[in-house]
Amino acid sequence: MCLSSASGKSPQPNVILIMADDLGYRDLGCYGHPSIKTPVLDKLAAGGMRLTNFHAAASVCTPSRMALLTGAYPVRLGWTQGVAGYLMGAKDGMASEALTIAEIFKAEGYVTGISGKWHIGRLPGSRPGDQGFDSSYYNPMSNNQLDEIWRGDAIEVKPTDNRLLTEQFTNEAIRFIRENREKSFFLYLPHTAPHFPVMPHPDWKGHSGYGDYGDVVEELDDRIGDILKLLDELELTRNTIVIFISDNGPQGGEQSSALPFRGKKWSALEGGSRVPAIISWPGKIPAGQESGALTGAIDLLPTLCRAAAIDWRAQSKGKPPIDGIDVWDTFLGNGQKHPRSELLHWHGMESRPQAFTQGDWKLFLDGRAALDGYKAGKGGVEKSPMLFNIREDADETKDLSLKHPEKVETMRMRALELIGELDSSEKLELAKPD
Repeated sequence: MCLSSASGKSPQPNVILIMADDLGYRDLGCYGHPSIKTPVLDKLAAGGMRLTNFHAAASVCTPSRMALLTGAYPVRLGWTQGVAGYLMGAKDGMASEALTIAEIFKAEGYVTGISGKWHIGRLPGSRPGDQGFDSSYYNPMSNNQLDEIWRGDAIEVKPTDNRLLTEQFTNEAIRFIRENREKSFFLYLPHTAPHFPVMPHPDWKGHSGYGDYGDVVEELDDRIGDILKLLDELELTRNTIVIFISDNGPQGGEQSSALPFRGKKWSALEGGSRVPAIISWPGKIPAGQESGALTGAIDLLPTLCRAAAIDWRAQSKGKPPIDGIDVWDTFLGNGQKHPRSELLHWHGMESRPQAFTQGDWKLFLDGRAALDGYKAGKGGVEKSPMLFNIREDADETKDLSLKHPEKVETMRMRALELIGELDSSEKLELAKPD
């Protein structure tokens, strides 16, 4: 059990941040999937808050993870397009100067660990141990790119077996929790599942009745259950914040689903960035809550710091500035006005944001980005902006730009103001091989 401090103050909460890879908005039972069974995550949602308007900071792996760990839009970190190993160099990564949530928690006395997919750099300076993690067991890239698991700075497993990764990363997370049960800990658990190639564990093959994809998601759910059972066993549940999210929307060609939204990974449509998100802290976050308030993954850094009574500003180096907003009051359900009303969106192919949400409205600055399968860099004349009311038109098919030209212009000017601030701010440079 985590002990209180000598001063008599309540112990700081443990934090377990779990992230799936390419899990679609509707791929959990509690988000409406008719076939895939996820009783563990359904129960976690029932005991805390389920978010229905939560967005990854980018619709592809590397920039999404950079933003999650720093609370900053990825362009502030030097990202311009793609992921490490595709449109980026295979060894390109996040600069060591970036301040991560792990570094912040570590400076406050937490022991920090990662078990899972890293994908934001494998050069010295960009590895987990250089970015605030005391313990690291990880695949440096995606499971389709590199068949290695590293511990610290050395390869421990090669070749890997995609079928066993969820089990391996869970076992390491369990080891970390057991080893640090008497301390305050921050655990980042970014699973590779259900990223392609979708290959079920031998014990889970055929389990779901929904093909390989369903098998992999159901195993992921069950393995998370093993972690939650351990928290109960160690009497840590009531002092542990558990968050579950996905890094972006579903991969095309898989059995995943983003319904009722249109678009997938590599898209600025809602299906590319709106993902399932659950947060639980028994006794603090009231059970059975649901929130449709606009929230971004970039908001988790300041929010979790607030929950743990950590002043992240005291550690901030100003590189990069934090774009995240503290939404802890919303998670507590205490009736305070939700502080976020707008958010920029990227489709992953270029550094310029493609869309801007303000309240119920979403503006595509170049209407081509609202088309399924649109890819940047093909040239041609920019298409007029397209405007959608995403509350009334979840699949973004009814362009209202001609009906509401004033709204288009107001939002366009505000988006350009935000983009101008990003363009003019000091940015970090990506770490690259010599």
